[in-house]
Amino acid sequence: MQVAVTGSSGLIGSALVPALRAAGHEVVPIVRDTPSPGEVGWDPAAGTIDSVGLQGTDAIVHLAGESIGKRWTASRKERVLRSRVDGTTLIARTAATLSPRPSVLICASGAGFYGDRGDDVLTEQSSKGTGFLPDVVEAWEAAAQPARDAGIRVVTLRQGIVLSRHGGALAQLLTPFKLMVGGRVGDGKQWWSWVSLEDAVGAYLFALAQPLEGPVNVAAPGVVTNREFTKALGRALGRPTVFPLPVPVVRLAFGHMGEEMLLGGQRTAPEQLEQAGFTFAHPEIDAGIRSALER
Repeated sequence: MQVAVTGSSGLIGSALVPALRAAGHEVVPIVRDTPSPGEVGWDPAAGTIDSVGLQGTDAIVHLAGESIGKRWTASRKERVLRSRVDGTTLIARTAATLSPRPSVLICASGAGFYGDRGDDVLTEQSSKGTGFLPDVVEAWEAAAQPARDAGIRVVTLRQGIVLSRHGGALAQLLTPFKLMVGGRVGDGKQWWSWVSLEDAVGAYLFALAQPLEGPVNVAAPGVVTNREFTKALGRALGRPTVFPLPVPVVRLAFGHMGEEMLLGGQRTAPEQLEQAGFTFAHPEIDAGIRSALER
């Protein structure tokens, strides 16, 4: 297949692109900078894209979006929302105008859709939660509607924490843990939905080939609490985990972002993937962290 990819240089994209090529697909990166041969230029803020360069595309994987892992000021929250909604709208509308149209649009999404629901097991059938992230994800996924209306199969992959030492939450935790000052966040009882980078990439490849549609939870079946996650990381690094990050410190240092992303969490279940026959390479947290530290 010819697969166009936004966010190809990001955490998932930089692993997905070589995996697509290894599987025999032709990859067309969609880039913000001046495109090189074989790339397509776009400017989501301006609403422009080289649609001619996308002619003949069989599938589009849309990964681009502003990072959510920093303190949420009013301006950052606006950038987080607009980068997802505007970019997805542009991709979906463009895909709908192509002739022939791509057969599938696969969009990154987030487990944050469900909000903080305590111990509830959350499947793709679970309702939207309350908070900034649920509102963002709802608008993000809705922005793909022009592609759905055009008959394109749309898959939204609601990812948990993607484990990699090169980026994301795990990379930020490594320094304090290596310095032996790592520990649980708050009481550690909040559920942290996670997936290894290898399995996240595998889910995108799987969604290309299988008739999945709509929201799909991308999270390992061995979902853990923050306390269990912390202990597993300590075991992998050979470090103690006795320095908790108290709730008042989280609120002071991270504000609203800390409330939703660090003190809250989701106990998501990968129901759609498992029912479709997807096999996780790293279903349990110890194996997932080892894989992340080795890559």
